[in-house]
Amino acid sequence: MNYEVLVLDLDGTLTNSEKKITEPTKEALLDIQQKGKIVVLASGRPTPGILPLAHELELEKYGGYVLSFNGAKIINCSTGEVLYNKTIPSEVIRPAYELAKDYDVDILAYSDDAIISGICPNSYTELEARINSLPICRVENFPAYINFPTNKLLISGEESLTAELEIKLNSHFRKLLNIYRSEPFFLEIMPQNIDKAYTLQKLLSAIGLTADQMICCGDGYNDITMLESAGLGVAMANAQPLVREKADYITKSNDEDGVLFVIDQFLR
Repeated sequence: MNYEVLVLDLDGTLTNSEKKITEPTKEALLDIQQKGKIVVLASGRPTPGILPLAHELELEKYGGYVLSFNGAKIINCSTGEVLYNKTIPSEVIRPAYELAKDYDVDILAYSDDAIISGICPNSYTELEARINSLPICRVENFPAYINFPTNKLLISGEESLTAELEIKLNSHFRKLLNIYRSEPFFLEIMPQNIDKAYTLQKLLSAIGLTADQMICCGDGYNDITMLESAGLGVAMANAQPLVREKADYITKSNDEDGVLFVIDQFLR
């Protein structure tokens, strides 16, 4: 198969444990873009948390794309055009907050320049802030503060609590939202039907390509649907066991240039 598109999750996939792209992987990604391949960064991160890596890989020069908020938003890096944008219904923000505040967790939203903390920042809130290089803004009245369109909410907390809340929130919002964990400690609250696979299909249709021409690489639960939908779904060696089980191919870990290994095996 002649693969034309390489889709990369960021944390635990493209970036190593220091949240950096290694020089050999960066050089390989620049090389395949120069030869006409399309690179897409697809992450649960907010857009401001992805754009520095997109600039580092020169996606604006080579016509790459960013899928942020687990696919709720697509940006053409060359033009800055927003190709797709799906936001959470405003009426669910208060009830989601009310359910979350009964647990020892935090609930987060995102502005262009900060992470909005609605309960109390915890170590996982701080991790999200570090990953995205954004400050934490603690607010007293979260539902009133989020008076602007938002692509997702995030609940951060211990695995046992996010697992319990996942069940409760899915029961409450089954027909309004997509709710799933991207990590054991991160519970994503997304617009209905939105995940990486759904939005990638919209992107492929817009650029005239098919899923068979796409390689997707990931490590987290929120990567499963895109791995299953791709012509080649690749799990990192460090991926969650269920992710590895769903993949077509398992590459090296994110600390062993696993993405570079995929490029060498399938794209050049």
